[in-house]
Amino acid sequence: MLKQDQFVTPLLAWYDKNKREMVWRDRENAYYTWISEIMLQQTRIEAAKDYFVRFTEELPDIRSLANVPQERLLKLWEGLGYYNRAKNLQKTAKILVEQYGAELPADYEKLLALPGIGPYTAGAIASIAYGIKVPAVDGNVLRVMMRYQASLEDISKISVRRRVEGELTDVMPERPGDFNQAMMEIGACVCIPNGAPHCEKCPLQQICLAYADGTQLQYPNKAKAKERTVEEKTILIIRDAELAALHKRPAKGLLAGMYEFPSMKGYHTAEEVKEYLAENGLQVLRIQPLEDAKHIFSHREWHMKGYLI
Repeated sequence: MLKQDQFVTPLLAWYDKNKREMVWRDRENAYYTWISEIMLQQTRIEAAKDYFVRFTEELPDIRSLANVPQERLLKLWEGLGYYNRAKNLQKTAKILVEQYGAELPADYEKLLALPGIGPYTAGAIASIAYGIKVPAVDGNVLRVMMRYQASLEDISKISVRRRVEGELTDVMPERPGDFNQAMMEIGACVCIPNGAPHCEKCPLQQICLAYADGTQLQYPNKAKAKERTVEEKTILIIRDAELAALHKRPAKGLLAGMYEFPSMKGYHTAEEVKEYLAENGLQVLRIQPLEDAKHIFSHREWHMKGYLI
């Protein structure tokens, strides 16, 4: 059981003294909170900062996000990856314009019903922007809690996340946004995911069960992910003077609607590539093999050979 004086008070004191400066922090701007949290779902804070500034300078509010051409939106997102995040941002922005006067609702359940917003993001927006007493439990928070409680529960289970959400709700202080950010911050900077945690800097050290047992690295426990599917591809960099051929991917599925170099399934020889291009009306003047490459997605890997043509 968590206690205000032992858990919440020292955590908030630590946060007030040690929180990092971020361009979206302490603005009381729900739009900024929303955009930053979506960017940070798959991106490190340092990498996200410049993207956030560029994005919000060009799209400073919900109406501008709702109305921007999708091609431009994806260009602003270029390099952040997981492009469905950007598409869901625009879907939500259009709903907000139509139903909420171009404002994010100050209601956890209504936030949760919007595209691309799950329990963590809804909790972050509600607590940080609107001061609503709801938790925001991400991987950092789960790691802190599992070590604090020396719990080997599987953090990939929804039941575990809900238990943690319930416990944090019970001790939520009058500063819910700061409390949630303190939990995230201590997980990112002190109770770190890779390598030994910096327990000497932790305000919860004296009441942490994993620290008491010296078993910090045993936590958290997470079910092993399924092995990724490997796809073999031959990538074709087709040049004609200063021009290069591009192909637009289908509107649904992986990297939906994105542009890429043409490709062939499987590995192919230079002669097979020439035959394929001849069938498509292209005459090859020169063909040169490129270095092999690999790209890893969350559930699949592309193993690629390539030719400059």
